[in-house]
Amino acid sequence: MNEGIAARVQVTIMRLRHGFEMDLPAYATPGSAGMDLLAALDNTLSLPPSKRTLVPTGIAIALPPGFEAQIRPRSGLAIKHGVTCLNSPGTIDTDYRGEIGVILINHGEYTFEIKRGMRIAQVVISPITRAEWVERNSLNITKRGLGSFGSTGVD
Repeated sequence: MNEGIAARVQVTIMRLRHGFEMDLPAYATPGSAGMDLLAALDNTLSLPPSKRTLVPTGIAIALPPGFEAQIRPRSGLAIKHGVTCLNSPGTIDTDYRGEIGVILINHGEYTFEIKRGMRIAQVVISPITRAEWVERNSLNITKRGLGSFGSTGVD
């Protein structure tokens, strides 16, 4: 086990026709939690401001039981261009076998050009915790209580 790495898990991956000759998702640094996903496009795709699109990655995966894959934005695209993942994090369930697609939205001021091989998102492999509901007629009391959005202040 490496320093800072809690566990390792093997995930089966398959390159699709339009994903051949592209790099597989990889960790950028030893401390990275996510692996970069690449755009598997045949042609450059223009994403105008306020528009969204589904970007193919050219890969499909088979997660082992008890795991999910979370699709998350890349902070560099968000801060530099206003481009992010629309449903974040997106979840890939353990029984899904289709292509991983990334829904990108452009919150920026200018059209964003997505090119083949561009790093568009990251994938994090995480264990799944299953909740079991325990219904009661009341909940335990806390200091926050029924306080809603903004009730804890900003300072």
